[in-house]
Amino acid sequence: MRSGAEVVVVGGGIIGTSVAYFAAKRGFKVTVLERSSLASGASGACDGTLFLQTKNPGPHLEMAIKSLALYQVLKDELGYDVELEPKGGMCLIENEEQAVLMRHTLEQQRQSGMKVELLDIKQAREIEPLLGEHLWGATYCAADMQANPFLVTRAFAGAARQFGAEVRLGVSVTDLLLEGGRVRGVQTDKGPVYGDCVVNAAAVWAPMLTKKYGYEPPIIPRRGQILVTEPLPPKTVRHLLLCACYLTAKHHPELLNMEQRQHRLGVGLIVEQTVSGGLLLGSTREFVGFDRRTTQDGIAAIAEHIYASMPALGRFNVVRTFAGLRPRTPDGMPILGPVEALPGLLMAAGHEGDGIALAPITGEILANHLSTMN
Repeated sequence: MRSGAEVVVVGGGIIGTSVAYFAAKRGFKVTVLERSSLASGASGACDGTLFLQTKNPGPHLEMAIKSLALYQVLKDELGYDVELEPKGGMCLIENEEQAVLMRHTLEQQRQSGMKVELLDIKQAREIEPLLGEHLWGATYCAADMQANPFLVTRAFAGAARQFGAEVRLGVSVTDLLLEGGRVRGVQTDKGPVYGDCVVNAAAVWAPMLTKKYGYEPPIIPRRGQILVTEPLPPKTVRHLLLCACYLTAKHHPELLNMEQRQHRLGVGLIVEQTVSGGLLLGSTREFVGFDRRTTQDGIAAIAEHIYASMPALGRFNVVRTFAGLRPRTPDGMPILGPVEALPGLLMAAGHEGDGIALAPITGEILANHLSTMN
């Protein structure tokens, strides 16, 4: 597609604004439409971890490695402090059974180019003292990073505007506009918005835009509940933490014992200390439709799991909770690129909990597609 072509991006989250930035940078005339405010959906209801360790070896991990490399460039290019920090990540291992699984995963990750170590519990507690002594150990990857998803989204949007993009908030997209079988824009509650193509970056709501036209991408919402503690001294928790059961809940839910509350709710440990000092503790992985409420059951299950792995955190106060909907796909991979059944439409959705980590590479991939479209 020629430089200067008009591109309409549906969704003002971290994915939509990344696409807008990379497209506008290449000379496309971009309009972003967001029904609420920036990062008001999944991007604003999650943690800020940029994990490589949670990605399956293969295309998923390769995308993440490239995306994290882009973050290192973007932190200066965007001209905005997004609280990017290479903290390093640890995946906690509870027992020998999990250790066997993680050894296999670690070897696959190393073959894909990751630098990851296997630590026994003594070694793990030397670099993260609050870990429970009863744990078996942990894997460690220095490349895992942290960023603030609100700030990343705002940075992409601001930089896109500098390249001429328009970001319109409070505009609800209600339908596609087709002419001669080709997508030529969208209908909104404020009137039509025309373009040479449309990028659907509407996360869990993406299927609603195309279902009536016979294309229903396999994206379903998966709720994640998160706890937030009071502000704590810097480096109370030094690294980004997850657990081996997180990977099971994410990639192999069929292995979970649904009679156990933790497994039924898909709870996997995530611990991240933010720049402001609070800990983000999570999270659940629940299929409850579009229900974004937190639940007593979910909060209790997260707290119990955190305490079992890091008893020292039990003395800190939780001050609030929140939940968001992650756009899940059956194979865990985002849906990116042109839709054959709807010429003029591109998809950029289905990242589940990897939207932050994969945002830069997603923007670059979509900009590449735009450049090669007729």
